Amino acid sequence: MKPSLTRTDFPVVYTISTRWNDNDHYGHINNATYFEYLDSAVNGWLMQATETDIRDLSAIGIVASTGCDYFAEIGFPDVLEIGLATSRIGTSSITYQLGVFRASDPTLRALGYFVHVYVDAVSRKPVPIPDPIRDAVEQLPRIDRPQA
Repeated sequence: MKPSLTRTDFPVVYTISTRWNDNDHYGHINNATYFEYLDSAVNGWLMQATETDIRDLSAIGIVASTGCDYFAEIGFPDVLEIGLATSRIGTSSITYQLGVFRASDPTLRALGYFVHVYVDAVSRKPVPIPDPIRDAVEQLPRIDRPQA
């Protein structure tokens, strides 16, 4: 079931260009490559929004869960806008909802989710979300994940 979300539901975006080698034998972006886009969008946006190199924080976000539903193809040389939203902000975890769009096209191409759990960079034990990260993600819109 295709959700009724469009580009206007995701006012915060991170722009990514597809690469030549992202296309697979079938002439479109390989499904596994979407996860690279989602990971880059979340972490790239966090660095921009916090004006911090998040790799230098005492707590780091590790991926605990991720997934993606596909609705329409993308390919090289598309410029993508990855829309960022959250569906949950907990004590030590954030669940992102990520809309994949072609630039200047309101049609949702894919909808991904991405769960970051924050852990101490050394011990890898769960810790509270760092304040700069929490402050940034609390500004994102909230979108509950549509049920299929």
